[in-house]
Amino acid sequence: MTRAKNPGRVLVSGASGGIGEALARRFARARHDLVLVARSEEKLKALAKELKEKYQVEVVVISSDLAMPGEVPKLARTLKRRKLDIDILVNNAGINHTSPFEKLDPKQNRDLIALNITTTTDMISYFLPGMLERGHGRVLNVCSTSSFLPVPFMATYAASKAYLLSLTESLSEELKTKGITFTALCPGVTATPMMESMSASNPRFVKIIGTTVLDVKDVAEAGYDACMSGQVIRIPGKFNLVEVASSRAMPKWLTRRLFGFMGRLSQ
Repeated sequence: MTRAKNPGRVLVSGASGGIGEALARRFARARHDLVLVARSEEKLKALAKELKEKYQVEVVVISSDLAMPGEVPKLARTLKRRKLDIDILVNNAGINHTSPFEKLDPKQNRDLIALNITTTTDMISYFLPGMLERGHGRVLNVCSTSSFLPVPFMATYAASKAYLLSLTESLSEELKTKGITFTALCPGVTATPMMESMSASNPRFVKIIGTTVLDVKDVAEAGYDACMSGQVIRIPGKFNLVEVASSRAMPKWLTRRLFGFMGRLSQ
């Protein structure tokens, strides 16, 4: 059987679980070839085998800790050497800490900033030139509803996602006449291994937001649709839409107080 024409190769970072894995599955279902990147080679290989067999797509696995200096240019060189052009870049790799700021080790903040901000910016810097040369490309940045809000007790994480949202919006406008689209996927709390980790360390927080938790497949579907349609910002879930809209309508001092109150309840 002849395979249908490939609709574009997708690189998904943080693809070994959670939203990254769900996005990889969704793009594979649409017959996109994939490059899956994460630290866990074993998990990536298992996912790759499943997607190859189920959807008859090509899947390349690259184990890499993208937060480490030099890993992004190394990844770019590897793909160039193997003549694997990236048509759609999905920046999903990221970490979170839920804690009072003074209890975080400085290294925890540095590691979060390195992955959530520096790595994502580097990924765009290294893969955008090829897209521009070919005259087409898409970038999907996995942000958060925290991108829009001050979030006490997740201060560094929220600040990193605010940076990523701003970068996405700026580049979407800067490059819209050059065939490149940028999309920010901004889910609220989603049922992923990250949430399971948060539940173990802070069960009160998860209990408070439990009724608003999104299904990871629904988040991936929203991200895929937004990316392929060129939508700049997508906020999955009605509650999250209302939350973001309400917070932007409120005075900033009231938003800070409200989310600070909720954060203290979770401690």
